[in-house]
Amino acid sequence: MRKTALVIPCFNEAGRLKGDKFVEALAKNQSLDLIFVNDGSSDDTGRKLAGICANYPARSSVIELEANSGKAEAVRRGVLKAIEERFDYIGYLDADLATPFAEIEKIEAELERKNAEMVLGSRVKLLGKNITRKLARHLVGRALATFISLALNLPVYDTQCGAKLFRNSAVIFEVFKEPFLTGWLFDVELIARFIIANQASGKTKDNHFSIIEKPLDEWVDVQGSKVKLSHLPSIAKDMATIIYKYTPALYRKT
Repeated sequence: MRKTALVIPCFNEAGRLKGDKFVEALAKNQSLDLIFVNDGSSDDTGRKLAGICANYPARSSVIELEANSGKAEAVRRGVLKAIEERFDYIGYLDADLATPFAEIEKIEAELERKNAEMVLGSRVKLLGKNITRKLARHLVGRALATFISLALNLPVYDTQCGAKLFRNSAVIFEVFKEPFLTGWLFDVELIARFIIANQASGKTKDNHFSIIEKPLDEWVDVQGSKVKLSHLPSIAKDMATIIYKYTPALYRKT
């Protein structure tokens, strides 16, 4: 198997793509592949991605989606390709690189050291850490975290950080094989699916050690974020979907 593949979902990111950072990451880490998913962009994103991949065509590629399908589906399509190509570790990262590549290396080291199945990057603002978030987004995030801890029956601090890494396994395939039911909270749905699939596999009853959070040393809010307060009704709808679809199974199996 090959080592690590990162899926980068992109929708109209031409103005924010830092091509040099992606090329630098590929140059520094020979065991890293990048799978970009151009999610029906109407700007120059496709051309910029092609330019990035031209530097390392053997370790970078672009999946072109004809219509905008949303981040959840873009990530899912990229992860399925990585599973098919038999990478050891598969993850995803936001195209704005609010989470730097150096943090992904630390997440990978944590995955190996703790023998976990999934590591979530976590934006915990501590002394000595460079975590810069807009106040409104931070407050919404804390409210979401409280809901998620109750809905998933799991003490999780930050599900919405766009940096996650998994071991390639039959469980991960079960998580990603069907389209997600939610959009804004697909990260939460992903965790719910993982817990249910992990327990169904008989591997473990203790999800506290299968899933771990790794506090990031650096995360900086990037101008142009697509998440706004006006999206709160859609987020609330996603919450209801998760409660209806997954919470009974999660509590029944714990």
